[in-house]
Amino acid sequence: MAIRYTVLGAGMQGQAAAYDFVRFGNAESVCLADINLAAAEQAAQKINDLLKTSIVCAEQLDIKDIEQVKVRFRQSDVCLSAVPYFFNYKLTEAAIEAGCHFCDLGGNTDVVFKQHELTKSAEEAGVTVLPDCGLAPGMANILAAHGIAKIEQPRKALIRVGGLPQNPQPPLGYHLFFSMEGLTNEYFGKAHVLKNNQRVEVDTFTELEDIEFPEPFGKCEAFMTAGGTSTCPWTFEGKLEEYDEKTIRYPGHYEQMKTIHELGLLGLDTVDVNGQQVVPRQLFHAVVEPLLKVGDPKDVVLLRITVSGEEEKMVMELIDTFDDATGFSAMQRTTGWGASIVAIMMAEGDFQPGCLRLEEAVNTHKYLQQMQKRGFDLKVTQ
Repeated sequence: MAIRYTVLGAGMQGQAAAYDFVRFGNAESVCLADINLAAAEQAAQKINDLLKTSIVCAEQLDIKDIEQVKVRFRQSDVCLSAVPYFFNYKLTEAAIEAGCHFCDLGGNTDVVFKQHELTKSAEEAGVTVLPDCGLAPGMANILAAHGIAKIEQPRKALIRVGGLPQNPQPPLGYHLFFSMEGLTNEYFGKAHVLKNNQRVEVDTFTELEDIEFPEPFGKCEAFMTAGGTSTCPWTFEGKLEEYDEKTIRYPGHYEQMKTIHELGLLGLDTVDVNGQQVVPRQLFHAVVEPLLKVGDPKDVVLLRITVSGEEEKMVMELIDTFDDATGFSAMQRTTGWGASIVAIMMAEGDFQPGCLRLEEAVNTHKYLQQMQKRGFDLKVTQ
């Protein structure tokens, strides 16, 4: 059966997901919907040109107009949301009402638990909802669940992941590969983890550690960030002693961003500036985001998951780089394709109705097969 897909958001990750639907999703149609019609048209044309097809179309859509969103959903079998996390609860409600399966890139666990409150409605509507389907949360958690299932008497599952420029430039040694809102959401707040057999909250930008990768990437640093563990600390509580996720950056980034935060430049409470009420974080976004989008766009995603038990240990490592052939970044591939694999599994009827947790619902063997099909070189040692 040919599938009708909708992708909300024609940005970096949305484009990658739409491309993947055409290649692997048995697509009848793929609609890239964005409030910026010109951006959606340009993205659709890029994908159609790459794949020599006309399946991908563009549509102007204001996701704040929920009635308009429902009209789009009623013309779709599956929707993937590639818009900022704070829209996903309302979009989930609309998808359930419209009878359209729904997944998203997520990134905020509080929003995810609100989505889970809609489970009964989703079940009654015969709709599957799967939040947090990108890279981390998403692919990393699915791989961790795979390792946990493979290890006898597992005790720890540790995720280390980050998207980095191949050629880092000052002042932050970083290039923006996804939304600025998503980045600062991950950086500051609370991280949900398992420690000493208990689910706890820890501050982000803590527990700095060194981590080493093969050259040319070499020595990096990793620290606590929010959202990446998704619902896994709740799922694995009582089964694991430790479960956490840290973000990888080049050395020095941690101290720079922590200083910016401690100066209050990422605060959410308004301050008075010459009679104008300004939110510091919004000002930071406006000033810094353009600076983090210039320069060499070539990136690398570094992912290492270590699952250990009483006597066994499994390490899964993925190093993915910018693809010159398609122009897709490693972050687009791992995030957009990570989510599209789940969406295609939805379309193929792999899940029951309801709002589900990735780590419980996804057939990890099939997911790994689909990663391999897309050329991801996941190295597993045990």
